[in-house]
Amino acid sequence: MANKFTELRSRMSPESQARAGAKAQAMLAEMPLNELRQARGLSQKMLADVLHVQQPSIAKMERRTDMYLSTLRSHIEAMGGQLEVVARFPDGAVKISNFSDLGVSATA
Repeated sequence: MANKFTELRSRMSPESQARAGAKAQAMLAEMPLNELRQARGLSQKMLADVLHVQQPSIAKMERRTDMYLSTLRSHIEAMGGQLEVVARFPDGAVKISNFSDLGVSATA
């Protein structure tokens, strides 16, 4: 018989629970677009409807390794998020502001 995760977790030491929690947060902090979409509870069809494109376009975009920032921004915003471009250096991180107006229509 399968055990419930909550039961298994309750039997773990506090240290093990902390390690598992840290690993889970690390996994959630970085993921491909298709996993992000799935984690947000969206199907490719649902996202395609929001973006007014066909479902195969979403599948193709999720497989791409290179795309315009405006395309990525619209994809993220369709999932309810906000895209920020951040440059990380050994001495700190800087949010790049040049791209803050990308994707904003002329009527906005």
